[in-house]
Amino acid sequence: MNSKTWDALAATPLPEVRRRATVMDELAEVEPVTVPGAQRLAWNDRGGQSAVWYFAEDGRALLLTFDHESDLNLYAEDDFALQESFYEGVPDSLVALVRDRPENYESLNLTDPATGRTIHYAGGVFWYDGTRWHVADGLAEYCRREDADLFNESGFDYCLRGYLFGQEFTPEAP
Repeated sequence: MNSKTWDALAATPLPEVRRRATVMDELAEVEPVTVPGAQRLAWNDRGGQSAVWYFAEDGRALLLTFDHESDLNLYAEDDFALQESFYEGVPDSLVALVRDRPENYESLNLTDPATGRTIHYAGGVFWYDGTRWHVADGLAEYCRREDADLFNESGFDYCLRGYLFGQEFTPEAP
C-alpha cells in the first residue's frame, strides 16, 4: 500500500484539506451540500470519476473516490453487500452520511433488495478520525484478497490529482 498522494494527504492538516476541497468543489461547479452533521464538497471530471468529501462537525471526515473504469466500480455488479463491505471499519456515524441519502451526480446509490436501504457507490472509502487518515478496513481487505492496487483501482490517485497534495496550491500552481 504505497501512494505519494496518500502520504501527502496524510501530511496535510485537515483545515488545508478542506480549503482545497472547497476550491475544487467551486472549480467543478458542484453545489456544497449540508447533510445532518457534515458538509459535503465534491469534484468530478464529468467523465465518471469523482472525489466526495464529508467534513463532519466533530473534526472527522469521510472521503469517497470513484473511477468508473476501475475494477472497483461495482455499479454494473449491483452487489449491495459487497459495496457495503467496503465501508467496514468506518465509524457508523460517518457511514450514516452516505446511507439512505439521495443520489447526486457524484454518488449514485446501490439498494439492498431485501431491505430497500441504500448506500452510495464508492470505489474508494477513506476516513479521518480527527488525528489521521485511514483506509476503510473492508476496502483494504477486498484489495488484498483480490490483489487489486488500492490507490489506482479506487480512483484515489487520479481523483485527488488536482488537489495537489504535497505541493503548493495557489492560483499560480500548474
